[in-house]
Amino acid sequence: MRERVTTWAYLLGWKLVCRLPRRWAEWAFGQVADWAWRRQGPAVRQLEANLARVARRAGPDAPAIDLRQLSRRGMRSYARYWLEVFRLPVIPPEEILGRMRCTGEEETAFAHMAAGRGVIFALPHMGNWEHAGAWIVLRGAGKFTTVAERLHPESLYDRFVAFRESLGMEVLPHSGGASRFGQLARRLRAGGLVCLLCERDLTGSGVEVEFFGEPARMMGGPAALAIHTGAALMPVTLWYRGPYWCARIHPEIAVPGGGDRGDKVTVMTQQLARVFEAAVAAHPEDWHMLQKVFVADLDPDRLAQRQGEADGAAHEGPPATPGGGERGRRLAR
Repeated sequence: MRERVTTWAYLLGWKLVCRLPRRWAEWAFGQVADWAWRRQGPAVRQLEANLARVARRAGPDAPAIDLRQLSRRGMRSYARYWLEVFRLPVIPPEEILGRMRCTGEEETAFAHMAAGRGVIFALPHMGNWEHAGAWIVLRGAGKFTTVAERLHPESLYDRFVAFRESLGMEVLPHSGGASRFGQLARRLRAGGLVCLLCERDLTGSGVEVEFFGEPARMMGGPAALAIHTGAALMPVTLWYRGPYWCARIHPEIAVPGGGDRGDKVTVMTQQLARVFEAAVAAHPEDWHMLQKVFVADLDPDRLAQRQGEADGAAHEGPPATPGGGERGRRLAR
């Protein structure tokens, strides 16, 4: 029953929000965000636990952070994300292009693809990554490939896949092990673009990094693909500024010269974490992380079980998110 209600709520959102005047929809989503924030459910408590790490790393000279007010702004930013997702099919292409403010290595990234070199955009859950995907397609990059977490019920997952494909994305399920890794590698070797959200480990075989002064687990897939294919690994961070969507394409993270493959994955993923850390610190309310990222929050028994499952799958071929040498293997402990 709960899954059916969830499915109908999402489908209703897509159908109704596109038809409501935007100001009405913004008011309604703001009210829902405030209600959820006041209710203090598990997702909001986890958001505050994550933001508490950001606040603690702000430094003694930084202004004091009111965690509750920050989490309220975070929930409103998250509600804005969903509002824009539901309305994206009716937002005119000229608005998607006109309200985007992109800085950094944009021209370099597109030049790589024009020259036949694959590019990996590695992103945290910040701002509106669905809009960023639509902007990439309209910008002229063509179809790109991404990976989506499987949702339950299956009909809801299928609806999200259909929505993303309508924007010009090729969507692969995050389950699939070596076969998925191989598909992504083929796209990159053909000079394509792969976009991966990666600061939350979904596989149980992620890489341990230092993030806001604590151990956290992130996906090693982007770094592994860059090493395996020679594609350019480029972090991308997103945030809101008033009515605008903002993005920064950061310089390429180069493959280290020394060490084995696992060590290289660990070093490169740590560099990704540093870029994400700076972006989240600058725009903490736009970090939509209502799930567990930090090792201290994870269930150790479940972690060990998922690590075992990932190790079993690794015998079938190259893993998409290797543990990263000895440091990665410590994660199961």
